Amino acid sequence: MTDTSIGTPEQLRDPNYTPALGKAIPLGIQHVLAMFVSNVTPAIIIAGVAGFGFGSPDVGTLIYLIQMSMLFAGVATLIQTIGIGPVGARLPIVQGTSFAFLPVMIPAMVGAGTAGLAGLMSGVMIGGLFHFCIGFFIGRIRFALPPLVTGLIVLMIGLALIKVGIEYAAGGAGDFNRGKPTWGGVSNWFQAGVVIIVTLALKFFARGLLSVAAVLVGLIAGYIVAFVMGDVSLAGVGRAGWFQLPSPFAYGFELNWAIIIGMCLMAFISAIETVGDVSGITKGGAGREATDEEVTGATFADGLGTAIGGIFGGLPNTSFSQNVGLIAMTGVMSRHVVTIGAIFLIICGLIPKIGAVINSVPIQVLGGGVIVMFGMVAAAGASMLSDVNWNRRNMVIFAVALSVGLGLQQVPDAMAFLGNTAKILMTSGLLPAAFIAIVLNLILPEDIG
Repeated sequence: MTDTSIGTPEQLRDPNYTPALGKAIPLGIQHVLAMFVSNVTPAIIIAGVAGFGFGSPDVGTLIYLIQMSMLFAGVATLIQTIGIGPVGARLPIVQGTSFAFLPVMIPAMVGAGTAGLAGLMSGVMIGGLFHFCIGFFIGRIRFALPPLVTGLIVLMIGLALIKVGIEYAAGGAGDFNRGKPTWGGVSNWFQAGVVIIVTLALKFFARGLLSVAAVLVGLIAGYIVAFVMGDVSLAGVGRAGWFQLPSPFAYGFELNWAIIIGMCLMAFISAIETVGDVSGITKGGAGREATDEEVTGATFADGLGTAIGGIFGGLPNTSFSQNVGLIAMTGVMSRHVVTIGAIFLIICGLIPKIGAVINSVPIQVLGGGVIVMFGMVAAAGASMLSDVNWNRRNMVIFAVALSVGLGLQQVPDAMAFLGNTAKILMTSGLLPAAFIAIVLNLILPEDIG
């Protein structure tokens, strides 16, 4: 509900309005709390599948990835809120590390022709530049992406990631974790269950900040339980430094066509998601449609933020939908409030000890939060599909795209005849499903049932 003590109704709908600092700072930190867990989780997942995640000796790399997730989410958010020429929507858009790219990045990191971090980050940088270029024509391709297509894509992202949540709750993904005698044990699931129960209780029965940050508070509760059970090690926190600047090309530079093509193709998905978020912000916060300049500027900022992050070891950035809902709930449209949150993220990203604390969270505790988050991604896709007219034509498009995409995820060896690059792209499931849905939606007539 809108708090009119922050400003008049006209001021609250104005992106250029700055509330008093006593109100603006808590509102800005609230935006960070709403996205914090989702922002660092992709880095933890990529570290895990690459072999230097929880429990590995190379925890420094994981801590650095977590730092870069916070730092460049803040940088990308500043680009959106403050703007650089035509770049940036100058709206209260919170940027963060995108889940959408994980179904492409995971097989590229663990499959044949493994990209490695040098190839991954180079692909992120090049994909970000491509994403930037989408801004020049984003308005012209929206006709090809109705709710049938976008809803299916978001649903596929969630379905592709749900397996990761279950593996984490059981004790971690990969053979390294599966070989542990505790994998799948009752203590792991108990700790994950605490996170889920606390998250749901706060989400439905609490109000205000506690409800907004329900996943974060649930993780803290699970962390405390894990600490009491002796599953938390703080040794890495003591060894971590207090300040560290990012290093350009920290992992080197290597062209890997599988990850480059995958990043460029997924940039379309991310761009459409951002268009939807920009529209949601202007409708929910200001009661108007987004302008062409705002949509174009937001897309430019998406790509530029991703490209800069890739240079320094950050993963792809996109607008965060949960913060769109937060603006609608608070009624505060001020971009300067989100700028304060961005500055807070940047400060966190420069302090390795914060990354080390996040790294000390047991994988099964994170699994409880991930189960909720990834399930919500799939649910968001299902919600988008509720706007579809389910006639015979649309059901056929959905059925074929879902069957092929989900099937290739579950049986990656089914396309063994392909080369490494094509195999990685196809077995993500997401890209073939999106391609089939877009093409069929364009070529099938509307009047077949």
